[in-house]
Amino acid sequence: MSRKHLIAGNWKMNLTPDDSASLVEEVNAVVGKQNAVQVCVCPPFTSLPLVSEKVEQSEVLLGAQNMHDQPSGAYTGEVSAEMLRSLYVSHVILGHSERRQYFGETNVSINAKILAAIQASLKPIYCIGETLEERDAGKTMEILSSQVREGLQSYPSRALDLLVIAYEPVWAIGTGKTATDEMAQEAHAEIRGVLSEMFGEAASSSIRILYGGSMKPENAAGLLAQPDVDGGLIGGASLSAKSFCDIVEAAISAS
Repeated sequence: MSRKHLIAGNWKMNLTPDDSASLVEEVNAVVGKQNAVQVCVCPPFTSLPLVSEKVEQSEVLLGAQNMHDQPSGAYTGEVSAEMLRSLYVSHVILGHSERRQYFGETNVSINAKILAAIQASLKPIYCIGETLEERDAGKTMEILSSQVREGLQSYPSRALDLLVIAYEPVWAIGTGKTATDEMAQEAHAEIRGVLSEMFGEAASSSIRILYGGSMKPENAAGLLAQPDVDGGLIGGASLSAKSFCDIVEAAISAS
């Protein structure tokens, strides 16, 4: 089954609203009119309103970096799915390794967020991946399988068209290290196999699996050429319009 590539930029805790507006304007100018691949930018919460206005007339989609699993309430500092939807956010990154590492998120707590996201018709970009210690111990596939199964517990088959998975080997995030093309393909194929066991082969073949471990212009073409790599969740390279758009161009060439 043909899956349209998705290139999503995770800006993390960077850029003021004005800086965010400038960056997305540059992205819009280069790739904002094409629709051969999907492009999504995920700025900090403070920049969402302004960036939402900037992408309104373009093909670029808007994503958020996190959300709470409850619709409202006494959760100081948190943001709900409804708040994101009001800003025309279409995607939300959930379970990023930094959320797991620094804020104690678990497969179970992330699962609650994923279910809340789809209830609000938000597309979750569910992040999974192993640490260097887990890879060295030969536990990569075991870790990935448990993250998929626990994170997607009770996920309804009717909402599979909303789901995006991002494989982010933790040892390759922000380190400059990258999984080889073959390592990425092996992990993605394993993830798709687990999805097939959970939801059936036909459904699993339609779910996009992004690579999220230091994809940049220099390695994007090789990674995106792999049969089970359906795009990228881009960190540092997404803060440069040229680098990000070069990755988008690589995805267009791979499509």
